[in-house]
Amino acid sequence: MVDLCVEPDIIVLIVEDEPLLMLLAVSIVEDAGYVALEAGSAAAAIIILESRTDIRIVFSDVGLPGDMDGLKLANLIRDRWPPIALLLTSGRPLPGSGELPAGGIFIPKPYQSEEVTDALHELAA
Repeated sequence: MVDLCVEPDIIVLIVEDEPLLMLLAVSIVEDAGYVALEAGSAAAAIIILESRTDIRIVFSDVGLPGDMDGLKLANLIRDRWPPIALLLTSGRPLPGSGELPAGGIFIPKPYQSEEVTDALHELAA
């Protein structure tokens, strides 16, 4: 069910390399009333971020394939696109409190849809 209290057309870029978790994340984001874009790696996310100016939130897994994990991606986003809000998730504990960029939110896996929805609403506000 779509939350009708949400500002329309807030775009959330989901960065997740596991197909089933991507489907779940897209479903949660869209049910929360947001528009979902998908990237399977940090490199793919950067290409999308460089080509668009309308992304408001990045929802990323910490464990990503390739040279850049989700924490490095989040820190790059904070440096290059400071207005973009950050929501990170992982099945492992967050390595250290100083590694999450300022203003970012961390939700451990397995997450509940309500947790993600609440965090998205907080970041979109």
